[in-house]
Amino acid sequence: MSIHCNAKKEDIEKTVLMPGDPLRAKYIAENFLENARLVNTVRNMLAYTGTYKGKNLTVFSHGMGMPSMGIYCYELYHFYDVENIIRIGSCGAYSSNLNIFDTILVDKSYTESNFAFEWNQKDCHITESSTYINEIIEQCAKNNNIPYIKGNTLCSDCFDGYLESIPNLIKRFPKDLNIIGAEMEAFALFYMAKYLGKRASCLLTVVDSHYKKQEISSEEREKSLNNMIILALEAALNLN
Repeated sequence: MSIHCNAKKEDIEKTVLMPGDPLRAKYIAENFLENARLVNTVRNMLAYTGTYKGKNLTVFSHGMGMPSMGIYCYELYHFYDVENIIRIGSCGAYSSNLNIFDTILVDKSYTESNFAFEWNQKDCHITESSTYINEIIEQCAKNNNIPYIKGNTLCSDCFDGYLESIPNLIKRFPKDLNIIGAEMEAFALFYMAKYLGKRASCLLTVVDSHYKKQEISSEEREKSLNNMIILALEAALNLN
């Protein structure tokens, strides 16, 4: 057990899918896994282990923001010997070409945060996902006819929907990154994976748009992300 997880080591599998919302973890366990059992309840950050098409998998919620993600992915990698984590989350669209429910496969995550400096005094603001996992996800998307967009995203400290000025935020982005969406956890996940010699990827479903003023309800955010969930589960079947 670790400080924030009361699961036994054998309760956590080598490949973990991580939604932010504990209720989304519960939804995945109840609707996609067989023989799912609850393995963590600390702080109600629910985690379940079961099987998908015969493969053992864990679904573990991570909460909101880089500090929360940093804690949980570190403990999973370091104390539970997890090798692969796929974050499955929601995001806002910063591209007029994206629509509600589009799936994004994150390539690079950019942040203005000092997460890396605080962790190990590195002036790092861009980090990459695992090429190994992403290539498997892309092949699974092709095999299952699941459309996706691969691109770079912002990882923010503030929920962008409440910012004083999103246009001012966008003006600060490095122009060569072509950032297409915003979320709040991927940088911490990718950075920890690299630091610990592990692998990480991130799939996102667009749930609101800066350009089109589209949005969905909290209930839809929880339950209407099935393309992304299925893609992550199918990819997990092929991970070592």
